[in-house]
Amino acid sequence: MRKILLISSALILAACSKNDTASDLSSVTIYPANIITVDENMPTATAVAVKDGGITAVGEFESLKRELTGAAIDDRFKDKTITPGLIDPHVHMTLGAMMYGVDFIPPWDMETPAGTVNGIPTKEALLKRIGEFAADGDGPLVLYGYHNLVQGDLTRQDLDKIQTSRPLFIWHYSGHDFYLNSAAIGMAKLTPALADQFHGVDLDENGELTGRIYEDAGLALFQTLGPILLNPNHIEKGWNGFESILSRSGVTTIAEMGYGIFGRAMEDQFLSQHYTDEDRYRLYLVPEHRAFAQEFKNISALRISEMAKQNNGRAQVLPQVKLFTDAAFYSQTMKMAAPGYIGGQSKGTDGLWVTKPEDLPALMRRYWDAGLDIHIHSNGDAAQDNTLSAFAQQNPGEPGQRLIIEHAGLITPAQMQKAADLGIGISAASHYVNYMGDDYKEAIGEKTDYITPLASAMKLGLPTTIHSDAPLAPPQPLKAASVHMTRATRQGTVSNPNERLTPEQALRAITLDAAWSLGLDDEIGSIKAGKRADFTILDKNPLTTPAEDWPDIKVWSTVLGGDIRPAQ
Repeated sequence: MRKILLISSALILAACSKNDTASDLSSVTIYPANIITVDENMPTATAVAVKDGGITAVGEFESLKRELTGAAIDDRFKDKTITPGLIDPHVHMTLGAMMYGVDFIPPWDMETPAGTVNGIPTKEALLKRIGEFAADGDGPLVLYGYHNLVQGDLTRQDLDKIQTSRPLFIWHYSGHDFYLNSAAIGMAKLTPALADQFHGVDLDENGELTGRIYEDAGLALFQTLGPILLNPNHIEKGWNGFESILSRSGVTTIAEMGYGIFGRAMEDQFLSQHYTDEDRYRLYLVPEHRAFAQEFKNISALRISEMAKQNNGRAQVLPQVKLFTDAAFYSQTMKMAAPGYIGGQSKGTDGLWVTKPEDLPALMRRYWDAGLDIHIHSNGDAAQDNTLSAFAQQNPGEPGQRLIIEHAGLITPAQMQKAADLGIGISAASHYVNYMGDDYKEAIGEKTDYITPLASAMKLGLPTTIHSDAPLAPPQPLKAASVHMTRATRQGTVSNPNERLTPEQALRAITLDAAWSLGLDDEIGSIKAGKRADFTILDKNPLTTPAEDWPDIKVWSTVLGGDIRPAQ
C-alpha cells in the first residue's frame, strides 16, 4: 500500500514540477502533518503543499521536500491532524441570528454562543424557568427551545398563570410554532377569524385560540415580532454568536439553505454588515423558491441562474433552489403515511403539505429544466413518496445536475432504493436520531426505525451528507458525525444500530459528500491537488478516536484558501 501511495505522490509531484519553476517554488509552502485526505486514491498523506490558496501537491513529506526544492516548510501542524475543511451544507444565518439572540429554554442540553444551556426536562421545570425570565422586565418576551414531546403540552392558560400583563412568545424548538399568552395574543391582534386564512391556527372546543400559532400562520406574528427579532442590535448579537460556534467547531464552509425567505434586500443588508473577509468560513446562498417566485414571478429560475453567474467575491449564490414538500419534523407536522400521528400534539392527523402533491412535478420542472440543482425539504414517509414520484417525472437533466432530499426525517428501505435508482442525494438532519429517537415513539411508534437511515443510503451508493439546520441543532460537524456513528439517543439507547456509519463514512459525510450536495466537490471536500487549501486542523485523528469522543476533539485552527485562522 505504501508503494502505491508513493507512486501516486510521485505522479502528482511530476505534474507539479512541470508547471513550477524554481522561482515559483519559493511561493509554495509544505505542511507536514498527519493528513486524512478523503481521497480514495490516496486516503492518507504526511504532507500537503499549498500555493496561492490552492493545493499544489499531496504526498509523503520526504518526497515533497525533495521534489519541491526551494519550497518553504512550515511545521506548525506536524503534531496535528489535517482533514478537509468541515462543511455544514444547510444552515439559516438570519434565522440563527434571531434565535441565538434570545434566551433558551431547551428540552435537552443545547450548544449556544454562551456555551451549553442545560435541558429542562419537565413541564413543571419549564414553567418555573419561563417565570424566572418573565419576572425580569416588562416588555414582550421571546424565549426559544420548547418541545412538547419532552416538556409537555403548553397552553395559553399555562402561560397566563405565569404572566397576564407581559406578552410571552414561546418559540417551539422546530422554529415553526409559537405559543402565546393572552397578553401576546392581544399585542399581535389575533382572533379566531385567523383560522379562516391559515391552517396553522389552533382553536379549542369553544372556537377560541389556544395560543398555538404554527407554520404559515406564523406570518401573522411577523408585524409584532419582526421589530424585536430583526432589530439591528439583536441581529448583530445573534450573528456574532452564530459565528463563534462555527469557529470553535472547525467549520470552513456553510450554505444558507433558504436565501430570501426573510426578504432578500434585508438579508443582503445583514450579509454586507456581518459577513466580512475576516470571517473564518465561506458562505454560499441557496435561493428559496417561494421568496424568489414572489419577487420575480415566472422568471425566478432565470434570475437565480443569472445571480449564480455573478461572482461578487463574498457570499455566492449557487445555481440551485430550495423547495418544500411537507412541513416540520420537530413540530410533528411532517406528512405521514397511515396511520399518521398516534400521539403528541398532532395525534389523529397526518401532517401538512407545503406543496400539494399535484403541484410538485410542475414546480420541480420549472427549475430542473432551467439546469438548476434542487434541494427539497422532504421529511415524512408520505412526503418521500411524493418527492420521489415528482422527480421520476422529470427529464434526465444536464450532466452532473442533482436533486438532494433535505432532512429525510423518515425514509423507508423501498423509498431509499427508489432514490438510489433515480440518482438522488441525501442531506440528513444531524440530530433527529439523537434528540428524538426515543421521544418520537409516542407520536409515530416503530416508524422511528426509519429516522435518517444513513448507512443504508451509503450502501446503495447515494451521496450522503449531514447538516445541522442550525440553529435547530448545533453547527458542529464532528458532533453530527458522532451521532450517526453511534445512533445513540439522548436517553442512552441505540436507535436502529444497523444504520451506524463507519468513521470513514462519517468523515466523508461532513466533507466530500457535503461538497457534492452544494455542487462544489471539484473545489473543496477533499485534500487533493488542484482544490482549494481549505483545512480543519485537529488535535486528534478522528479515524482512531472512539465515535462517542468525536465531539470532544479540539479544533486547533482552520485554513481557508491557505490563510491560517486560529479557532476562537
